[in-house]
Amino acid sequence: MPFIPHTEDEVREMLAAIGAPDIEALFDEIPHTLRGADLSAIPAGLGEQAVSRLMRTRAAADRQPLCFLGAGAYEHHIPAAVWEITTRGEYYTAYTPYQAEASQGTLQLLYEYQTMMARLMAMEVSNASLYDGASALAEAVLMAVRANRAAKSRRILMPASVHPRYRQVVQTIVRHQGIELVSLDFDAGQGRLDPDSLPGDPGPCAALVIPQPNFFGCLEQVDALTDWAHRHKMLVIAVVNPLAMALLKPPGQWGARGADIACGEGQPLGVPLASGGPYFGFMCCRRAHMRQMPGRIVGRTIDLDGRTGYSLTLQAREQHIRRSKATSNICTNQGLMVTAATIYMALLGGEGLRRTAAACHDGMGALLHRLADVPGVAQHFTAPAFHETVLRIEGRPVEKVLAAMAEDGLLGGLALAPHYPALADTLLVCVTEARSGEDLDAYVDALRRALAV
Repeated sequence: MPFIPHTEDEVREMLAAIGAPDIEALFDEIPHTLRGADLSAIPAGLGEQAVSRLMRTRAAADRQPLCFLGAGAYEHHIPAAVWEITTRGEYYTAYTPYQAEASQGTLQLLYEYQTMMARLMAMEVSNASLYDGASALAEAVLMAVRANRAAKSRRILMPASVHPRYRQVVQTIVRHQGIELVSLDFDAGQGRLDPDSLPGDPGPCAALVIPQPNFFGCLEQVDALTDWAHRHKMLVIAVVNPLAMALLKPPGQWGARGADIACGEGQPLGVPLASGGPYFGFMCCRRAHMRQMPGRIVGRTIDLDGRTGYSLTLQAREQHIRRSKATSNICTNQGLMVTAATIYMALLGGEGLRRTAAACHDGMGALLHRLADVPGVAQHFTAPAFHETVLRIEGRPVEKVLAAMAEDGLLGGLALAPHYPALADTLLVCVTEARSGEDLDAYVDALRRALAV
């Protein structure tokens, strides 16, 4: 959007209209002791041409490494049409989509988004986005405690194979609300929960969290885990990669009854890495739990003239109902990212999403095939994986290996030691459909050189 500054004449006209001698007078209520210090260390302002040249020079200094780093944020191919449409004015400037005066176009897009997400998760209801995957899981935990009246418990079973940052965010949000997170260890050989290791009597618990794939890329035994949780009167919270659900069994079909709540990070659906954000969270659930869902739900109806219309059907915010009854404090949401995701899913369709997910899985298999001949490198866990896996590195510290690969222009993965001390000699590597065969060869070559140093 163009930036149109005020002219000196316009500023003088404005000041005269309000009776102020200058701009500084508008801030006269701020004591001088609180005013900003002298900004002599900041260089003089530059013109547009000079600023553009400076930014191009700095951008050129940043390399664009091949990315084999995942861990919750993934580099996928995004068709050019996605953001060409998303950044049109009618989408780009449509703000506060939670207000009653939201345009019919905005409401229809959110309705289509909800429909796509509900179908992708094989569930009955979807809300219209959350902030990100981590806060979506936290909201799901709060929702499960409210919704599970049978257990009447504030304990949540949280596997250690859930993304460590997600676990930290959930702990931050629920720790002062009397909710206890009970950690479940993963099998050291498989890299996932072993259903046979779960207790026969876990005691009262509100919910079990099941990641799919989990943080290590491993596929959990979702049917057995879901049925175990339901036998013990727990709800099941699925934390899933939405793209993977185009290929894997969706949460609504897990076990005999399906998961109760599904949530996760929506970034794989048409949102670029963008240095870490903004992204968006999603949440779906069974109809029985709909009124405990945070956020907002858009519905489709018919007006008096028989025309299709869209409206905010459910938004349990504290601004609209008694604070004690509110299930959400979500105000500004990630509407623009949801717009991009909706367009991305519409362009690819179900078959395109499935093929993209299959290409990611095949790419990881191709990389592992190439790595089989590299001494000192092995797949660490035995469980089937999607498009991420944990590699065990022998002969050199993982951090030094990754640093050497970075010098070769590759982001080689994530060292797991800071999050899992027992996995000090491992790294998490990711392959998406954006990586070609030549990219995989470059990864193997860079890893060989890093290990040989």
